[in-house]
Amino acid sequence: MNVLKTSKIGQNGEEIACDFLLSRGHQILDRNWRSGHLELDIVSEDQEGLHFVEVKARTAPVTSTLTDQVNPIKQKRISAAALQYLNKKHLVGQEVFFDIVSVLFDGQETVVRY
Repeated sequence: MNVLKTSKIGQNGEEIACDFLLSRGHQILDRNWRSGHLELDIVSEDQEGLHFVEVKARTAPVTSTLTDQVNPIKQKRISAAALQYLNKKHLVGQEVFFDIVSVLFDGQETVVRY
């Protein structure tokens, strides 16, 4: 799959993930937030706290669990980015959650897992 198509799938997946989170009462604070080489796909907030959301968009079914889709190296990068986000936005001490939204474009339907 070429880079352009992969990028478009990722962008569409993030858009669908944002809509999904909004439908669950989240407010989207940031998308594709960057600090140096670190990135957070979506930062949202709901009544429970702040959510750092990794989006995994695919065109083929994945047999692994959601947590298996984010390897330990990626988990460390997300944690480091989240810490920088909290520090830069002066939000240290707030309740935080690390979430994964999987978006599967499966022919005629789109399946979202959270």
